[in-house]
Amino acid sequence: MSARPASGRPQLLALLLTPLLLGGCSGLALLDALTPNTGYRLESAITYGAHPRQRLDLYRPEPPVARAPVVVFFYGGNWRQGERGQYRFVGQALSSRGMLVVIPDYRLYPQAGFPIFVEDGAQAVAWVLANLAEGTSAPVFLMGHSAGAHIAALLATDRHYLRDAGADPGQLAGFVGLAGPYDFLPLSSDYLRTLFGPPERYPLSQPVRFVAGGEPPALLLHGGDDTTVRPRNSLSLAERWAAAGGQVELQLYPDLGHAALLAALAPVARGLAPTLEAIVDFVRRRGAATEGARRRAAPAPG
Repeated sequence: MSARPASGRPQLLALLLTPLLLGGCSGLALLDALTPNTGYRLESAITYGAHPRQRLDLYRPEPPVARAPVVVFFYGGNWRQGERGQYRFVGQALSSRGMLVVIPDYRLYPQAGFPIFVEDGAQAVAWVLANLAEGTSAPVFLMGHSAGAHIAALLATDRHYLRDAGADPGQLAGFVGLAGPYDFLPLSSDYLRTLFGPPERYPLSQPVRFVAGGEPPALLLHGGDDTTVRPRNSLSLAERWAAAGGQVELQLYPDLGHAALLAALAPVARGLAPTLEAIVDFVRRRGAATEGARRRAAPAPG
């Protein structure tokens, strides 16, 4: 496990972006408006299940990249808000770096509680493995921010979700978690107790509980000034991942808050932290390692 602090964000940029980062949907709309329409080709509203929320957007790199690594990104929103169309800045950032990006919607509270949104995530990943990775051996990564990182982490650690969806968890090349809640018992509000209840089910919501070895390599990013999801969540998961013999990298960004960590993917906000560079470096290294392992395991010709 490595923990590498990053330099503090520029104070002027932080001051200018504070209203944006606190603006919720309006802030996301501004990030979208300031994001170029280049570097990708969008295929929108692809069905991965029968429910109206089971739709995904697909960002293909433009120009095309052979065997581009696939990143499935789950957005946050406290498990009760969010839409895939609000995260074009994420799709553009990664696809313009040669990745094929999938952003699924999933069912939200109060229409759906735990574990339905995780099961939706598993169905989306199963669709990706069957339709985008099958036959190409392209490496597939799970990534999420906040509540979306929680969903991605459970898919990477509690393997029954992907198996129940008809997918092989062993096909995952890596997991990238941005400011995720991984170890957050006791639950701090009536809303969370209802969302994850009844009480006997609370432990099943904690990704840290399921790390037992054999998980894919992980990159955990967190802001040191995050008061929405405390950095101890990433610290705890990294410690458990390493103790189980897994490969994990932890990067804490001093003075960075919860929303800023994700906003730093957008061109206008990249001076906040090297979030994009960290993700691109991890995906390239782990993708190359996956390809090397696949070649070594392939039968010799003749």
